[in-house]
Amino acid sequence: MKILLVYPKFPETFWSFQHALPFEDKRATFPPLGLLTVSAMLPESWERRLVDLNVESLWPDDIEWADMVFISAMIVQRESLEMVVKMCRDLGKTIVVGGPYVSTSASSLPDADHIFIGEAETTLPEFLNDIELGIARKIYKADERPSLALTPVPDLSLIDLSAYSAMCVQYSRGCPFQCEFCDIIEIYGRVPRTKSNAQMVAELDALKATGWRGLLFIVDDNFIGNKKNVRLLMPDLIEWSRTNGFPFSYITEASVNLAEDDALLQQMKDAGFRRVFLGIETPVEESLKEAQKGQNTKRDLLESIHKIQSYGMEIMAGFIVGFDSDPDDIFDRQVKFIRNSGIPLAMVGMLSALPDTQLWRRLEKEGRLVDDECSGNNTDCSLNFIPKMDVAKLVEGYKSILRSIYSPREYYDRALECIARFHKDRVEPRSTTILQDLKALYKMIMTLGIRDSERVAFWHYIYRLVRFHPRDFAHGMTLAAMGYHLRMITLKYCS
Repeated sequence: MKILLVYPKFPETFWSFQHALPFEDKRATFPPLGLLTVSAMLPESWERRLVDLNVESLWPDDIEWADMVFISAMIVQRESLEMVVKMCRDLGKTIVVGGPYVSTSASSLPDADHIFIGEAETTLPEFLNDIELGIARKIYKADERPSLALTPVPDLSLIDLSAYSAMCVQYSRGCPFQCEFCDIIEIYGRVPRTKSNAQMVAELDALKATGWRGLLFIVDDNFIGNKKNVRLLMPDLIEWSRTNGFPFSYITEASVNLAEDDALLQQMKDAGFRRVFLGIETPVEESLKEAQKGQNTKRDLLESIHKIQSYGMEIMAGFIVGFDSDPDDIFDRQVKFIRNSGIPLAMVGMLSALPDTQLWRRLEKEGRLVDDECSGNNTDCSLNFIPKMDVAKLVEGYKSILRSIYSPREYYDRALECIARFHKDRVEPRSTTILQDLKALYKMIMTLGIRDSERVAFWHYIYRLVRFHPRDFAHGMTLAAMGYHLRMITLKYCS
């Protein structure tokens, strides 16, 4: 059996970093971890190939080669997914689709022969058996959330590692909180399940054996959701990192209550964590309560952010406008908070009602949903529900936030503030050669320092970076590249 695994293309959004990747000669940020894991679950005798449309093109010859085509997609990849499905259908191939999009969008399923709703650790083996017997069904739905002990080491042999800016692993699924707008708790549940320490070490060993060095994204939606197990993992992770010479610089996502656990913060620092994404959402307590994000109302958010930063971890954060409880001055308050936080990569989006979330169900009951679909892109100024605030005011206010926080001066000031909060003994694992670094620097100077209309702000930033933070010059340039991408996206959607 020949299996073609296809990962649809991401549109141009804040999260794609398409304008930053060329500086380091990369074509995509992360590989498709889900499909690599699915590949490892297929029979060893089956041939398999992977086409990641974020890295390369899909050609008819690729599809003709295969007996079946496996596709996984998020909501934001829907348009590309539909294109891939049509190509495969036109060529008469058996199509198998899974992933977050079909797991939460049952009302608009793609034209596939077999669809997997939910996690595949139990349903995929059932499907493989049914294929052998000739009785495969159209829909396979996981009745229970499987133990991650069933999850194999991803099949890294399918990818060209040099095409990606970072690698990724998964430790847990699920989150104990109940944020109204979140679809993660609908897909993976509110009881976080984790892999064993031995599983994690095996995945780290496998990745190191490929020769990869550099960023490693632990893709959990809340890495500390199961704090008991995380505390058991950290000593082994620290020991592995030390024994292997710290080959990876870890990034992950966590809830804000991470700030109250000094012991865990110290362990994450010792293991080599360098960036954490937090769901801040809003400085308005009434809106946090509306969103059922009580974990953010129990602590001073700015103090929590600065506490985590003091352990050498840069913070990325998500912010949202469009809550019913947002006051008229929400846009100014968001800008002020972001400025005071020292968070360069502040991902601000408009509230979106994702399918099958508590928010979706509430708005549907209130008769406020205006579109059965959701773009999954919370930066394109689209709304699929009727907000309490005037739509024109909300959209223009949102755009004003982005124009402000991603103006070069504002952004560079936050980048320098972020770097200033790092502890002095912070060590960044080296993942590139001097030649690669010089090549990237040349590209940035040619783009940001010469051709860009904001080159004066860039050179002022370089001057302050060299004068006050020379040890963090490389990281400062990384932030400059990412800021350039964010400004390009802002110009696209907010001009």
